[in-house]
Amino acid sequence: MASSAPSTGAAAAARGARRTERLLNLVIALSATRRWLTKEQIRTAVPQYADCATTVAFERMFERDKEDLRELGVPLETGGEDPLFGDEAGYRIDRDAYALPEINFTPAELAVLSLASRVWQQASLAGPATRALVKLRSLGVEPDETSLVGLEPRVRTSEPAFDPLYAATRDRAPVSFAYRRAGGEPATRRVEPWAIVSWHGRWYLVGHDRDRDAPRVFRLSRVSSAVKRIGRPGSYEVPADLDPREVVAGTVGERTTRRARLLVRSGSALAVRRRAVSVRPAVAGTGDGDGDGTGGGTGEDVVELDVADVEVSADELAGYGDAVLVLDPPELREAVLRRLRGAAGAGTGAAGTGGGAA
Repeated sequence: MASSAPSTGAAAAARGARRTERLLNLVIALSATRRWLTKEQIRTAVPQYADCATTVAFERMFERDKEDLRELGVPLETGGEDPLFGDEAGYRIDRDAYALPEINFTPAELAVLSLASRVWQQASLAGPATRALVKLRSLGVEPDETSLVGLEPRVRTSEPAFDPLYAATRDRAPVSFAYRRAGGEPATRRVEPWAIVSWHGRWYLVGHDRDRDAPRVFRLSRVSSAVKRIGRPGSYEVPADLDPREVVAGTVGERTTRRARLLVRSGSALAVRRRAVSVRPAVAGTGDGDGDGTGGGTGEDVVELDVADVEVSADELAGYGDAVLVLDPPELREAVLRRLRGAAGAGTGAAGTGGGAA
């Protein structure tokens, strides 16, 4: 009996995931148009309803889902185009009641949102949303896609290995990849991924190394090949008492930092300002400029912050373009320059210096 517990828990988790996706699809379908959708249209638009073997099974599931949405506070309406002529009842979400009121943020809150936006940028729910919209169009219902803004969490990272490894942790699927140790040659590693963790600006994979038969931590930036699956999903269990951040902290430890000095346009780079050690207005003639001794201009600040990893910090700072100029250290300045030149070359076919450091 005890051996069946993990599989029972996995089955319950799978059912919960399917229910969540079904409710999300239902919200998308009912939010994407101002028209009333009949039960048959909803059954066609939501993939999980189309899988129902009978109409009775669909109706039972749909009734439960309607109650779930109302309990969650979703303003689900029932009505029709013209009730006087006995039109079939339809359903939709009151978008005016569902939308958030206008919100004003303080600079500190904007900094937090800016940081969050750098983590959530890659579509993780784009599949369900896209399928629902395609189904609606096939029914002759033209969706208003602007009403779906905010329904799709996204994750963005500069690590090519992030997506396949994240999917492997989600599916509990073993993988292999070439991994380059510091100062060493790449070697193939076979791993059962447990979790992905961000630690001091870097992404790490925590998992069980099959060749070493022990838990290991892998920095994603050192994965030097495509990630390949080498086993079936659900073929291993993640330790119930796993604390991935504690594992990474114990393996990687704290890192030394160095002080960086930036020239930042006023009102920009709020996330950088939030972490700054000091911020002061730039003064002409002090060298807080482009290196020619003229100093900074009006509307610029000198921002100092501690940097733990030059390459990770360069990824962030290059994203601000000409709003941030790196004054020192030289290694960080050069790392930002490399990224800006690469972006300019990719966009125009010719290398350029970009706006952020010249």
